[in-house]
Amino acid sequence: MNIRIALPSKGRISGPAVELLEKAGIGLTDNSNRKLFSNTFDPEISVMFTRAADIPEYVADGAADIGITGYDLVCEKDVDVEMLEDLKFGATRLVVAVPEDSEYKTKEDIKKIKTIATEFPTITKKYLDENGIDAKILALSGATEVAPLIGIADAIADLTSTGITLKMNHLREVDTIITSSVHLIANKESFKTKFEKIEEIKTGIIGVLHADGKKLLMVNVHKEDLDKVKDVIPGMGGPTVSEVYGDDNMVAVHSVISEKEVFSTINKLRKIGAKDLLVVPIERILEN
Repeated sequence: MNIRIALPSKGRISGPAVELLEKAGIGLTDNSNRKLFSNTFDPEISVMFTRAADIPEYVADGAADIGITGYDLVCEKDVDVEMLEDLKFGATRLVVAVPEDSEYKTKEDIKKIKTIATEFPTITKKYLDENGIDAKILALSGATEVAPLIGIADAIADLTSTGITLKMNHLREVDTIITSSVHLIANKESFKTKFEKIEEIKTGIIGVLHADGKKLLMVNVHKEDLDKVKDVIPGMGGPTVSEVYGDDNMVAVHSVISEKEVFSTINKLRKIGAKDLLVVPIERILEN
């Protein structure tokens, strides 16, 4: 059973997508010489590199079994694919923006616009139709921000993550059309016929996401202090406690904690009298 995964060949989500597969154990055998196709250490899995915007269509058509791309691009292509998982990175918003000194101040004011420029005509048209806005859509392939400044559009529908680029171009957000992030998608037929293998890939990727920003904390404590330790490190469903061989008065406590809590937790444990503290990186967390 062969599985082909479509990944972005370039752009801000390309690197994180490749890294995610590698952490999931699906490393590329020839990543240093990036080509259109790449094998992985799993003989049943190969990778195809292409434009992120084309991935929804390739997956829908069966050229790739699964893909990693933006939710906004899936919506723009309006294709029928299986949405497997929100990968929780690459967050962005498609917004309506107007010049800072524009008369359009609110969502209600948008109904007065005549022309809106965008790289997302499909999503924008749906938004306009749903809100009863009778405006012409000017489809552009880039540099959307300049359209109002040169007088060819009253507003734009464009992606933003921080809003900085819009402000730099003296544009102001008026409404959010959709929120987006990077998703794992699958071909409908492949999801049926290759379900087991696709689920294995999905599980591996989700395990990496669950482990992100977490550490395994291991510590030895006196049995009489165990309740105090549990209050300090509740962990995922409570810490794991086991006997320490050769010392009936001590127990070993293991717990998964947020990386942000490591410093404060260690100091609290030391005050309790804990010893032999270890903080270990976690590659994956698999949950039932």
